[in-house]
Amino acid sequence: MTISAAFGARGDLVGPAVAERLALPFLDRAIPVQVAGEIGCTLEEALAHDGRAESGIGRILAGAARLPNVALGAMDVYLPEQVILRPEEFVQHTERFIHRTAERGGGVLLGRAAAIVLADRPGVLHVRLDGPRERRLAVVARELAKGAGKPARAAGGRGGRAAGGTRGPGEATGTPDRDVERMLDDNDRARTAYVKHFYGADPADPRLYHLVIDTTRLPVPAAADLIAAAARAL
Repeated sequence: MTISAAFGARGDLVGPAVAERLALPFLDRAIPVQVAGEIGCTLEEALAHDGRAESGIGRILAGAARLPNVALGAMDVYLPEQVILRPEEFVQHTERFIHRTAERGGGVLLGRAAAIVLADRPGVLHVRLDGPRERRLAVVARELAKGAGKPARAAGGRGGRAAGGTRGPGEATGTPDRDVERMLDDNDRARTAYVKHFYGADPADPRLYHLVIDTTRLPVPAAADLIAAAARAL
């Protein structure tokens, strides 16, 4: 099964929940780890080229790949001298990992354009998680506020309501709205650019998927139940 998730559409929660229901491995962070091991590079460098990498750290690490040694905050990163790895090489190894996973019993694959990579493989369910931009903003803002342990305030600064005047899941935030918007827009652009550049497709195109779910409105357990039922019926 493949899951494509827009930023703020709760792919990091729905994916593991589906995997648990189907007794399958959930594969997200394991993918760049595996690719790094196959190529013989650092995990940080693999993440710089990964389809789900945050755009900011991705740019920093991609540039750092041209230096023999760099320090990112408190993290020391060793990069072999004069080694520059092409993004295409990461993508090729990622595709091979996705195909091997499908051949060896499957799993729940999040991101990496897996729906396109496995488009011709029978028996694989392809799911897209998305939602209106304003509601995804509210989800991201709430998660950031929870992670920082900050007092929450209403997202959007419009009377505590998301677009449409209804309070959605994850409405509260302690983060300035423009910072949340910048984060969401940067991630949307980065993920869309990855798929368009390497596959000439739009990851939001519903024709790529069997099932498209608005996970800013549907609770995570309900979405996971729906996806698991679809997978069993396929």
